[in-house]
Amino acid sequence: MSSDPLDTVFAALGDPTRRAILTMLLEDDMAVTDVAEPFEMSLAAISKHLTILTRAGLITQEKRGRVKWCKLQPDAMRAASVWMQGFGQFEPVNLDAFERFLESELGSDPAP
Repeated sequence: MSSDPLDTVFAALGDPTRRAILTMLLEDDMAVTDVAEPFEMSLAAISKHLTILTRAGLITQEKRGRVKWCKLQPDAMRAASVWMQGFGQFEPVNLDAFERFLESELGSDPAP
């Protein structure tokens, strides 16, 4: 991973599962098992996604008793939001539209 925090945030946001997790955490803190519930993947795979989000500073994880909880850190997206707003056409920030824009500009194939 890059040492630039903005690169780390965008890399974390590049995955639809991680974006869905962030959307879920907008409502409230959640136990890791509750985060994993709607996804058809192992708890280990969800834990890897949560680790990436934590390293990017987008969430925090804390142990409460025997349960690990996830909490959204909305300030972590501030720099990314400011950077995207510089393009004007992305207000309000629509990450899916921004991803499509980058794919068209960079000529890369969309992720499966």
